[in-house]
Amino acid sequence: MGFRKKNKSPPVLSHEFVIQNHADMVSCLAMIILLGLMFEVTAKFAIMFITVQYNVTQVLDEKSEPVNLYQYGPKDVATVFFYLLIAVILHALIQEYILDKINRRLHLSKTKHSKFNESGQLAAFYLFSFIWGCSILTAEEFATNPTFLWEGYPHTNMVFQVKFFYICQIAYWLHALPELYFQKVRKEDIPRQLYYICLYVVHISGAYILNLHRLGLVLLVPHYLVELLFHASRLFYFSDENKQKGFTLWALLFVIARLLTLTLSVLTFGFGLPRTENHGFSLAEGNFNVLTVRMTCLAAICLTQAWMMWKFINFQLKKWREHSQIQASKKKTVSPKSKPHKRETTKGGAANGVVKSEDKMSPRSRKAKAS
Repeated sequence: MGFRKKNKSPPVLSHEFVIQNHADMVSCLAMIILLGLMFEVTAKFAIMFITVQYNVTQVLDEKSEPVNLYQYGPKDVATVFFYLLIAVILHALIQEYILDKINRRLHLSKTKHSKFNESGQLAAFYLFSFIWGCSILTAEEFATNPTFLWEGYPHTNMVFQVKFFYICQIAYWLHALPELYFQKVRKEDIPRQLYYICLYVVHISGAYILNLHRLGLVLLVPHYLVELLFHASRLFYFSDENKQKGFTLWALLFVIARLLTLTLSVLTFGFGLPRTENHGFSLAEGNFNVLTVRMTCLAAICLTQAWMMWKFINFQLKKWREHSQIQASKKKTVSPKSKPHKRETTKGGAANGVVKSEDKMSPRSRKAKAS
């Protein structure tokens, strides 16, 4: 883990060395890019990594001031790479100075330790992204006019906040791929994390490239709120297993978010975009308003929502079975034990546990009596 002091230094460039010092090495690489701004020769290359590119000045009216808008292009790859490095550094800082200190107090098992770190990192990211997304949406007119999702498509021009939001989103989810190695994620957890990381990268990048950033932003904000509630509830659960009320609220909001996602997607791809004036496929103009692209996007969203609901139902059934087993075991321990019955012996003339006096005769006296 980066920024962590170790008593024994592993061999240089070994796997353990890279894992322990990855944040320091990434910080050095980011500093080299920043130092490139100091020299005129390298400044034009360094600025491509740090600032967003493809700005366009647009004048709406003669009286109004010109507005700086942004488009996307190949140079965005360099910007995404730089903020990927920043995401790795921030990941190590949160892990080192917040999560590890809490873990030492809780004394969690290895399995819970891994899940706690995962939820801690994701909760911080979801909280930041949710607040940022809400601040962008408040400046838009979606609350009063939902038709802005498709009106004027293709939406090739973006304000700075929208483009930078998408750059940071793509960078964060791409940084999660090497973090699987840096964090020594267990092999059984890697497929599950790879699934949702790849889904985030594909959907967010698709909305960015296809100029559907308005719809993508509107769908991401409620989704991040639901995920934030889930991981926050899991953090409280690890600290105290009796705190499970948050999962009930999460289950309700999860279903609502899935229905909202499907409704807005069908409304946009099924009714809104087909009625716009600009139809056709043009890479130069950024227009992808054709039936094939619309149905592919809608199918991808619907399949993703169906997969998420399937995982959600299985999760709820698993929790219900565990709860039923716990309740059944409690009933067994609480139920009173049946009292043992008294043994009734019939040998030697003993009845009801009372031994008669004549049964106490010695064998010699019995022989004498018989004769």
